[in-house]
Amino acid sequence: MSKSASTQPSAKPSSQSSGVAAPAFRPLYEQIKSLIMQSLAAGEWKPGEAIPSEFELATRYGVSQGTVRKAVDALAGEFILVRRQGKGTFVATHTAPAHQYRFLRMRADGEPADSARHHPVTTFIGLTRERADALAAAKLRLRQGQSVIKISRVLVFAGRPIILDEITLAQASFPGLTIEMLEASQGSIYSFLETTYGARMIRADEAIKAVAADRFAAKHLEVPVGTPLLSVDRVAYTYGDKPVEWRRGRCVTDGYSYINELA
Repeated sequence: MSKSASTQPSAKPSSQSSGVAAPAFRPLYEQIKSLIMQSLAAGEWKPGEAIPSEFELATRYGVSQGTVRKAVDALAGEFILVRRQGKGTFVATHTAPAHQYRFLRMRADGEPADSARHHPVTTFIGLTRERADALAAAKLRLRQGQSVIKISRVLVFAGRPIILDEITLAQASFPGLTIEMLEASQGSIYSFLETTYGARMIRADEAIKAVAADRFAAKHLEVPVGTPLLSVDRVAYTYGDKPVEWRRGRCVTDGYSYINELA
């Protein structure tokens, strides 16, 4: 939780005090934001824990509370931190009920945007350990041939299989992971990876295109071979812009839409 200011530099951040080169033209609040991110990446404050107050952070970094507030606001806008009125500011977590399925974008047609989300039922198909091919290595920034874990699962909405996911993880980051552990977990796979392995996904890049269902997808999504599907290719990142997960989801869009919010 709060750490003593004496353990951190008290002067204004610079390339010397932060250990990271910071161009002089960067706004001060962005430098503070980077320093807070460094502490998060180092595990100083865990998901769900409170960070120090704005006053404490201002003292720690030798800046005004207004500068700290602007940095914290920016991190809250990216869902890295969460403000709770009257309680303080906390590290965002995928275990919070409202955010377990933050990256899940499928919504039933006609469902109001502000309605309660219907969380899917997950059916795991299999888990294998393989060697990373060139594509997986590029997505996860691994060496080709490194060990990876591949997970297949189906997400079922209102009794219908809607999404077939094929998820690839670096085995070194998730030692001992088994399908039994996944089946026993509650909530989203991101909340499981966060609580069990400390891997917190903070952002994702996606590429979307239309594809036809192959035999594997047709079998598990219960549609004819050749049915149009939406393919969502996602790389999820943790602190320091490190890729942690690559998944390819194939989605049924008959009665469902993929919802994206553009800022």
